[in-house]
Amino acid sequence: MTEPPSPLRMLFSRHTKRREFITLLGGAAAAWPLAARAQQAAMPVVGVLHSVSAAQWTERMIGFHRGLGEAGFAEGRNVAIEYRWAEGQFERLPAMAADLVSRKVVVICAFVDVATRAAMAATKTIPIVFVTASDPVAAGFVPSLSRPEGNATGVTLIGAELVPKRLELLSELLPGATRIAVLVNPNNPGLTRDNIQQSEAAVRRLGLEMIVLKAGTESEIESAVVAAVQQQANALSIATDAYLNSRSRQIASFALRHALPTTGESRETVAAGLLMSYGPSQADSFRQAGIYVGRILKGEKPADLPVLQPTKIELVINITTAKAIGLKIPESFLLRADEVIE
Repeated sequence: MTEPPSPLRMLFSRHTKRREFITLLGGAAAAWPLAARAQQAAMPVVGVLHSVSAAQWTERMIGFHRGLGEAGFAEGRNVAIEYRWAEGQFERLPAMAADLVSRKVVVICAFVDVATRAAMAATKTIPIVFVTASDPVAAGFVPSLSRPEGNATGVTLIGAELVPKRLELLSELLPGATRIAVLVNPNNPGLTRDNIQQSEAAVRRLGLEMIVLKAGTESEIESAVVAAVQQQANALSIATDAYLNSRSRQIASFALRHALPTTGESRETVAAGLLMSYGPSQADSFRQAGIYVGRILKGEKPADLPVLQPTKIELVINITTAKAIGLKIPESFLLRADEVIE
């Protein structure tokens, strides 16, 4: 099966096909076989709802389309996709979710907690496939991981639960560190609360001090990094959060100016320039979400699909960033890494 095209290519492809479609309507529409028109009309439509922008989520969406492909679906061939990107403006999500419902999509993919809540508020019948960094049971998305019931299921990244291990690894890498700054997004209160609670427990056990910094916009991110340096933090831990995750390159750039070590939640954040991450492959988690969408398109019910959890947690290190901030990583630490990015 041909691998699904990249999101950028798909973007241009959708516009190109739209122009071609309009041209055909004005000319040779009468020549279309009736069967082809019926097939076009019958193509199922999937809605994608996210709080960030498409450009910031490319690798994850490649994974999503790969999963769709494994399930036998390709955008434009036998499934159509309506994208709704909130561009960091969370307040737009409820209206976007309602719009997808009004368009009678057959599945809604919600790729951040606030999007999942918006989708669940908009419909109790249309299947919802979520990807969440939260505990889906504690967040109220499902009553049980093994028996989701209702109209929602998906994938959990167990993001907040991995915060203590990330801080433990950071402390091991920086044995002289005494103060850690934790960057959270105040626009995502549920995950912010979980990240702070997990971080507080970890720093107490490690004998460290913790500074909580908040950033929900691009300008606030730079101010937060400067504040971390001014308050003499030895490192910056970026909380599990889709918006902050999508701004990893910006955070890494600011931190690099001040030689401030950073840790994030996934390989994608390290590829963007953070020093280190400990977490599941998000591209693979989105691939699993794509497979679930395909299975639902084939007739399966969300209530019969258990919430999936990561099967592998990866330690990833960016050796180029380490050199740039003057940090020598012990060989023994590098040998434990699942991947070293240069």
